[in-house]
Amino acid sequence: MAKTPSDRLYRLVRSLSPAEKRYFRLFTGTKAEGSSKYQQLFEAIAAMGVFDEEALKRKVYKNQPPEGKKYSELKAYLYELVLKALQSFDEQQSVEYRLNHLLQSVAVLYKRGHYDDCRDLLHKAEKLSKQYESFTHLLEVIRWEKQLAYTRMDVDFLNRQLGHLQFEEDHALEQLRNVADYRKAFFQAYTTIKKENRLRGYDLKTQLQDIVNQELLSDSDLALSHKARVMYYRTLNIYHFAALEYQPFYESGKKLIALLESQPHFLRENLSDYIAALSNLILSCGLQQKYDEVHFCLEKLRNLTPITEDDRRKIHRQYYSNKLALCTYTGEFETGRREMEQCLNESSALDQHDYETASFYFQFCTICFGCGDYNGALAYLNDWLNQPRSVEREDLQSLARVLSLILHVEMGNTVLLESLLRSTTRFLQKKNRLYDLERRFMHFVSELMRQASVRDQRSVFQKMKADLQEIVKMPGAKVLLQTFDLEAWLDSRISGQAFAAVVRDKWRRETEKA
Repeated sequence: MAKTPSDRLYRLVRSLSPAEKRYFRLFTGTKAEGSSKYQQLFEAIAAMGVFDEEALKRKVYKNQPPEGKKYSELKAYLYELVLKALQSFDEQQSVEYRLNHLLQSVAVLYKRGHYDDCRDLLHKAEKLSKQYESFTHLLEVIRWEKQLAYTRMDVDFLNRQLGHLQFEEDHALEQLRNVADYRKAFFQAYTTIKKENRLRGYDLKTQLQDIVNQELLSDSDLALSHKARVMYYRTLNIYHFAALEYQPFYESGKKLIALLESQPHFLRENLSDYIAALSNLILSCGLQQKYDEVHFCLEKLRNLTPITEDDRRKIHRQYYSNKLALCTYTGEFETGRREMEQCLNESSALDQHDYETASFYFQFCTICFGCGDYNGALAYLNDWLNQPRSVEREDLQSLARVLSLILHVEMGNTVLLESLLRSTTRFLQKKNRLYDLERRFMHFVSELMRQASVRDQRSVFQKMKADLQEIVKMPGAKVLLQTFDLEAWLDSRISGQAFAAVVRDKWRRETEKA
């Protein structure tokens, strides 16, 4: 069987920004056109919209078949050359690369006996390490300071500075350990929450409290550096959200954003934490009905300049997921439809290897539902259910099946409903997720199927709405219901109004109260 051509080089070249492509051309010293096969291959890939191995060979070898392994060797050479150019490019942009370069230069100079020059570079590296809290690099600087003094037999220097150097080393180790402890607590909370994203019982809350009740999370003053304080607030922030403590969720989010913005030089190096914090603040503002702040934060997120390709994907994902959630909550489904189309249009420019359209399928489903496009909603819901990663979102698995039943009710698919009810019940029982909300809803759909007249069906909808008032008080049910407004759907069926109109009226009443 013929081996499938690798698109690794193609994906790397196509992922380069215009500035990176320009730098590569300068780095390799672009020659006259046609003088270098690797340059021809680079330009051919840069201009190619869809990967085509044979077209690339024809472009480089002028329709003549390459000899032996020459083409594969050319690709490997270009791949390594692009990596070297990117390393050189990043060295000018990234503090980590600058520090690595400084310390590598120290090693080069030390080997050749230029000890005074070594010390000059170490002073620069020390200043940069402290400014950016790069404790591992700082420890390397201190090691070199001791090594230089030892090599030069500079006993006077060691007498004067050894105590200070030891203090600096101990302090850097303490800060490094402190950051590691806070990072560990954050990831413990994060993975616990992701296993059961919406609290539906007290066991998970107990697990989370065991994490946040650690001494290091009792006081922000125990965080010994900016990076540690960031992890402190990130951990508390996601805990308050998972524990349904919305006011502390909002307050910790505000403090986290203020902390991140207080040290802008860190943001020029790493935007990832800031993007996540902004997204969580948008959510907390929505839960607190602070819609002016929601719009302000959305614009702030939209206007961020990404540092990495991952930043670009995250900004796109977080902006549109929050924008679509706002449209869903306010009942502006037609606006949501336009945003959805823009989202799909922009996503085509992202690397499809890493970009997950599936993360939006559930939202696309609710947007289509609000627009009355039930076929479109069902198609997106099935797309979401068929994604392998959807199994990780067990909190949405049960809601997806409830929403599927609702869609078939709206579409009048009574023949399918009976078998769908049985399969949904089996699935939820198998997953131990047949909670009171799901159980009552199943009973409601079963009862609805037995009613022939519109009047009798309306009576079933009214009974379900009354039941919902009790269910919404249960732990976790309220958050689950916020993903899809079941109450608004029941009201629409009882009143005969469109679902979108009911959602808009409900939102208006809530904002007037606020």
